[in-house]
Amino acid sequence: MDGKATRVGRPRASGAAASREDAREALLDAAGELFTGAGYAATTTRAIAERAGLRQASLYYHFPAKEDILAELLAATVRPSLVVADRLVASRAPAPARLWALAHTDIRLLAGARHNVGALYLLPEVASPNLARFRADRAALKAAYASLVDLAGVPSAAARTDLVFGLVESTAILRRDSPDLDVAAHAREGADAVLRVAGLPDADDALRAAALALV
Repeated sequence: MDGKATRVGRPRASGAAASREDAREALLDAAGELFTGAGYAATTTRAIAERAGLRQASLYYHFPAKEDILAELLAATVRPSLVVADRLVASRAPAPARLWALAHTDIRLLAGARHNVGALYLLPEVASPNLARFRADRAALKAAYASLVDLAGVPSAAARTDLVFGLVESTAILRRDSPDLDVAAHAREGADAVLRVAGLPDADDALRAAALALV
C-alpha cells in the first residue's frame, strides 16, 4: 500500500476524555484499513494504534492480541447476515424469495462495508482457536443457505449450496478488483445469479419486491 499505511491518524482524546466505544471503533476502523491495505501480517498493533490516534496501551485494553481485532472484524461480516438468515429460515414465504433476500442482504454487507474485510477469509490465521466463533457463525450462515436451497426442492442441493455460498463470498474478490463497484447493482444481480446457480427460475420484479419486503 502507499504512504497511507503508515500515516498517523488524526489525534484523538485519550483516557477519560475518550469514550471506550469510540476508541474501540477507531481501532477496528484503523485495523480494517491496514489489514486490507498493507496486509495482516505486515500490520503491527503499534501501527493500528497510531492510525487510530491512540496509545498502544489503549489498544491492548480493548484487544489483548492482534488476532482478537481480526476476529471482531470478521464477525462483523457474518453476524448481521446471520440475524437475517435466522428470520428468513423461520419465514413461510416462498423459498426462492427467501434465498434471494438472504443473498441480497449478504452481498450488500460484503460489498458496502467500509473496508473489504471479506478478502481476509483466506488468511491462515482464520484457522486459529481465537477465531472459532467466526468459523461457527460462518458455518451457521452457510447452513441457512443450505436450508433455503433444500426447501426450494432443487436436485443436488449440497453441491448447489456450495456454489451459491461461493458466489456470495466472491463479492470480496470483485470488490478487491473493482473498489468502486456499484453496491446496489451487484447485490441485485448477485442475488439473481444465486437463484440461477441454485437451479431456480430467474427472478422477476414481483419476486424481488416480495424478497425485499422480507428484510
